[in-house]
Amino acid sequence: MAKRHPLQNILAPLLLPLSALYGAAGRWKRARTQVHWKPARPCIAVGNISWGGTGKTPVTDWLLSWADNKKLKAAVLTRGYGAKPSRLPLKVEDKTPASECGDEPLMLARRHPCACIMVDPERSRAGLGLEASDTAPDIFFLDDGFQHVRAGRDLDLVLLDQDDVRLSPLPGRPPSNWNRVIPAGTWREPVSALRYAAAFLVKCEPEDWPSLLPDLDQRLRDFPRPVFAFRMAPEGLRPAGGNPSEPALPADAVQGPYAFVSGIGDPAQALRTVTAFMGHAPEKTLAFPDHHDFRQEKNKLEALGLPIICTGKDSVKLAPLGLSRPCFSLDVKAVFYASHNSPVPSFEDWWNETYKVLTAR
Repeated sequence: MAKRHPLQNILAPLLLPLSALYGAAGRWKRARTQVHWKPARPCIAVGNISWGGTGKTPVTDWLLSWADNKKLKAAVLTRGYGAKPSRLPLKVEDKTPASECGDEPLMLARRHPCACIMVDPERSRAGLGLEASDTAPDIFFLDDGFQHVRAGRDLDLVLLDQDDVRLSPLPGRPPSNWNRVIPAGTWREPVSALRYAAAFLVKCEPEDWPSLLPDLDQRLRDFPRPVFAFRMAPEGLRPAGGNPSEPALPADAVQGPYAFVSGIGDPAQALRTVTAFMGHAPEKTLAFPDHHDFRQEKNKLEALGLPIICTGKDSVKLAPLGLSRPCFSLDVKAVFYASHNSPVPSFEDWWNETYKVLTAR
């Protein structure tokens, strides 16, 4: 979920003129920016209209698993948020430090060793180098690429959050984020940018999906695209630093009380997922900002005195700390379960048909 600061809601009437200027700048950028590179192979951008945790990395993980199953060589081009690469472009390897490549790229590289994960803020540069190599990929994915228009793509998969489209917020949730452009909200571009989407992907719990459909119809009436719902399903526990190819462990791998540690965009949702999977809430919780660098937190983590459960992307940064207590990640995956305004019933069916069209060009 894209989290707004309370002051953004309080000061929204004063900030809206600035939002209009920011949105106009976004439209101007799209209109004026030239495409620097467009690969001959299919290229798909996975992005969102706002900042925050809408599920881009789990969706990219799903697409890489699909490519693995199809025996396709896939490449992910990502900026590596918060990374400090020693060179650019940087190919992410199993032993690349998270500080150099970023937590999410390292997690994807370890989960998908057959894929090529490239870190470079200038995605076109990384893509050109790969395309010219002897092992050119069969398919490219632009991570967080919706606004990165310098790299050409065949289609955009645009992720939305419930708060982006709700007409009336759910109890305990903030007002609608629809078309609330920075600084009044968290949208990076105005609503007009949604016309570039080929499909919308909405992270939503199954019990909330039926009530969201009327809102989707009204919000997206000017953008008649397929809409697919997905949720985050836990796969099991995995020792931090363990082999991702080994089977995940059940909840009883951790007996008794535990601590939950996170450095992600939506810790509340992750906490709910962990609590449901474990069958009881953590005894202690530590939440840090998204993409937090844990290298200075070892003493604080040791003071918890409990086994730690974290998210997959936090795990790649906690494992090198060598904590004295066991540390596990709760691995989750994106599971698509519903569609709306789609000619086919499932995202996988739609995606397979779409890929056939792209490769037939």
